[in-house]
Amino acid sequence: MDIVVKGRKTEVPERFRKHVAEKLKLDKIQKLDAKVISLDVEVSKEPNPRQADRCERVEITLRSRGPVIRAEAAASDPYAALDLAAEKLEARLRKQHDKRHTRRGVRRLTAAEVPDHVPGAATLNGNGGLVPEEESDGVPTKKIGPLEVKGEGPLVVREKTHVASPMSLDQALYEMELVGHDFYLFVDSETKQPSVVYRRHAYDYGVIHLSTDQMVAEAQAADAGGTLRG
Repeated sequence: MDIVVKGRKTEVPERFRKHVAEKLKLDKIQKLDAKVISLDVEVSKEPNPRQADRCERVEITLRSRGPVIRAEAAASDPYAALDLAAEKLEARLRKQHDKRHTRRGVRRLTAAEVPDHVPGAATLNGNGGLVPEEESDGVPTKKIGPLEVKGEGPLVVREKTHVASPMSLDQALYEMELVGHDFYLFVDSETKQPSVVYRRHAYDYGVIHLSTDQMVAEAQAADAGGTLRG
């Protein structure tokens, strides 16, 4: 496998190509991912003088039989940008490598072991029936809205709101690989629907689109209007 170095609207000097070969050790990369097919390095330059400290951008794309891994960085010179991007690539390769080995080492739990290893798992009595939460460990549960809280809590719900521009499915996949997550929430630019793209177990991808049931929405609007009138 060779490393392909190319420039986008900029020339790539031979000295930089040699530095890429020295920085991205193929033997080290193949130890972390033995199924690597290609490794591309793209260099681009931002002409805006206001971004002089981030004018040189380097993007590394690693393709294998698994998911595509991308890492990019920007700096005042291409060598510094390459060093930063290479560190990100190695970190994501190690994450994927550790994830694969963790999955291989996990054994299946027996039914009796599930409550000891899985928080909130149902407990069965001697007849195979469910044991209520209060009986299983003596700690009462209470409902707060749609949630059940065990004991005194505390109940902590983390909420985040992001402003997102609509994007295509390809762009959403790219963004997911860029941040190194297993899923990515976005607004589909074609359907205008909230959607989630996610990584499946067989090294392919899935996408879920969320649409509103028109009949339910109209019924809720009618109920709200009736309440206000009353």
